[in-house]
Amino acid sequence: MAVTDTFHAYVLEQLDALGGLRARRMFGGVGLYHEDHFFGLIDDDALYFKVDDTNRGQYLARGGVPFRPFKDKPEYSMSYYAVPADILEDAEELTRWARESVIVAAAPRKPVRRPARKPVRAQTRPRRSRR
Repeated sequence: MAVTDTFHAYVLEQLDALGGLRARRMFGGVGLYHEDHFFGLIDDDALYFKVDDTNRGQYLARGGVPFRPFKDKPEYSMSYYAVPADILEDAEELTRWARESVIVAAAPRKPVRRPARKPVRAQTRPRRSRR
């Protein structure tokens, strides 16, 4: 989960045109924010951007892989995909991809609908008779 200072600085330099960018170290990686929206992360010297159904296809078409936070549990992934190397090297194109991910991050989330639970009644103990 290490991020080298060199790669960290390179990513920030490539995203300079985005403006309003903030990077914050966390859990051994780096979180990328545009204003208040968490749209990307750096982990193991790889850049990942937030995806949804609107932009996931362009990552998959270029062999992008999902971010997997637990190396020992590959079945767990998040809605962040690796940015292809050729996009990372092109600051203008990288900024365009970043803007798309900021839009995804800023979109209101759909509420998760869970089945209604039956109310739980407090259990009462049977009364003891006083003797």
